[in-house]
Amino acid sequence: MSTRVPGDGQTAGLRAAFRHADLTLEELWLRYFQLGGNADLLDVEAHLDGLLRLPDIDGDLLAVAVNERLDELVVARRVPYSRPLRPPRPTAGPLAAILQLLDAARTAPPDRLVPLAARAARVLGVEIAVHVVDHEQRRLIRLPGDGLPPTEPVAVDGTLPGRVFQTTEPLPSEAGGVPRLWVPLVDGADRLGVLEARVPTVHDLEDPALREQCGWLASLVAHLLASLGVYGDVLERTRRSVPRTPAAELVWEQLPPLTAATDGFVLAGLLEPSADVGGDAFDYALSEDTVSMSVFDAMGHGLGAGLMVAAALAAARSARRDGRGIHDQARAVDDVVSATFADSAFVTGVLAELDVASGRLRYVRAGHPPPLLLRDGRVVKELVGTRRVPFGIETAGFAVAEEVLEPGDWLVLYTDGVTEARDAAGRWFGEHRLAEFLARAAAAGQPPPETVRRLMRAVLEHQGGLLQDDASILMACWKTR
Repeated sequence: MSTRVPGDGQTAGLRAAFRHADLTLEELWLRYFQLGGNADLLDVEAHLDGLLRLPDIDGDLLAVAVNERLDELVVARRVPYSRPLRPPRPTAGPLAAILQLLDAARTAPPDRLVPLAARAARVLGVEIAVHVVDHEQRRLIRLPGDGLPPTEPVAVDGTLPGRVFQTTEPLPSEAGGVPRLWVPLVDGADRLGVLEARVPTVHDLEDPALREQCGWLASLVAHLLASLGVYGDVLERTRRSVPRTPAAELVWEQLPPLTAATDGFVLAGLLEPSADVGGDAFDYALSEDTVSMSVFDAMGHGLGAGLMVAAALAAARSARRDGRGIHDQARAVDDVVSATFADSAFVTGVLAELDVASGRLRYVRAGHPPPLLLRDGRVVKELVGTRRVPFGIETAGFAVAEEVLEPGDWLVLYTDGVTEARDAAGRWFGEHRLAEFLARAAAAGQPPPETVRRLMRAVLEHQGGLLQDDASILMACWKTR
């Protein structure tokens, strides 16, 4: 604090505004003190009288105290600050709508998300509906609570909303005389559905700012769908086409999101039949330096198989999170299966870990179909290393195999339910058909999430829509940075 100094613009403005603030000196000092000010009442009075000058930070706190009072009185006069300050929280416009939704969702049950999102959308001047994809990724089902007329589920294949889901690119529509913008609902890289935004006029569909704002809203709604879903059943119930068996419920609760990505890696997985799966599961973990992947297939069916594969997944995940490598993860799975289940119980599977910097892939294959390596759009190799027995039968005497990948390579881990699906004539889907399908998908430029979805549809169609065994797949693409 200095001695008497000439008054500056801020101090003069402070004095002028203070006269309009309807505050006593003591009331001003109390507001200033509550904001963190340290000067005593006499110093504040001397600062206002120009007898001495407080440090800039104290002058700014006094300005905040007076301006807040002027806001209460709806007075336009403002005290200048010594430096530019960030703008206050917006009360109108797109950012205000986003903040409003974010604040309200903190204490909202899952079934209130759609009404909250619809209220935020009205600030943007649009009416919205939230359509989530079912677990089989065949239909888009509208969540209740938006106040719009009811509609039937929309197919993912062959419809414009379905195309938005498949490509994750927004598209306009004028169908039925109602101008709409369809926006993908994506949490990170995980596709959850589409947002339907009904705009006032056809010309609004060409407004790039409105498209961007609807994109912001869709991103937040997708994130809230993913985070709020674990707190209730309404969102999960909507996504189910048929009731799940207890075994399927157990397995799905252990799975990570179906799709994930970093700037250098993208992977996607899927299980079928989604409502009756029991013995299959997959897992992954992404980091800056490594990508870990695993797929398991437990013997048998029903809840017993579900318990076994859940135990195998938990054992591998526990060892991985403890920082142990592929060999120790495999030993952990062996130990938990052999110690927990009957002598003849076993789990087949693949554990793999990619070093992103070098492309070195280390893996253990235990009685499981070999992973496929795609390069330049075709299957170039089956990874047949480590020909060891299934997990749980033997806990020693195996090695970790290695393979060097290149940027752009695809790695496909799958269970035998994919290749052993039989049509009415008894013909298997087979490894050759699988390799051809993957090659066509790569040539068409389909990303892993859409390739996985279409592959599972093809496997189901091959077996007449009803699989006799669990089928799962985990597909990863190492992208060029």
